[in-house]
Amino acid sequence: MTLIDKAVKANRDYAKSPDPNLNKRPVPRLAVVTCMDPRLSDLPAILGLPHADLDVIRTAGPAVTDDVIGELVASNRVIGTTEIMLLNHTGCGFATFTDEELNAKLSKATGDASPAPMRFFAYKDPEQHTREQIQMVRSHPWIAKEVPVRGFVLDMATGLLKEIHAAAK
Repeated sequence: MTLIDKAVKANRDYAKSPDPNLNKRPVPRLAVVTCMDPRLSDLPAILGLPHADLDVIRTAGPAVTDDVIGELVASNRVIGTTEIMLLNHTGCGFATFTDEELNAKLSKATGDASPAPMRFFAYKDPEQHTREQIQMVRSHPWIAKEVPVRGFVLDMATGLLKEIHAAAK
């Protein structure tokens, strides 16, 4: 049985007694952009906030792309979140290669270079990456200036958040 098959089977058990509150429209207050790394899956425990307060946007890296900016605008202007948290972490796999290296590796492994150059949003320094993300989000005209945009790096060894401030202008 594949993992997807196991998930579908488990869903049948879950659906026997669904939570009626999940049918209501959520009203999260905090938009969190974080990495797709499974170690960051339990954000309520990591942040001490209930699921209902979190609008979680997960990406590789995590990269603040045009799509992520669109999700943040919708989160704030449509869903009603009032704060934005950019959550990077130590030990991210996307800090272990460059876009060029991964493009070359995948082109060689598959024998097909036609998708290259793909943008993977690799980076080396999570603190600098966070500063760049803050600037990207803060500079978008549809992100209201009164909405706090704060960046953090989660130390995977200690579990502690370190706040990263935007670079001085």
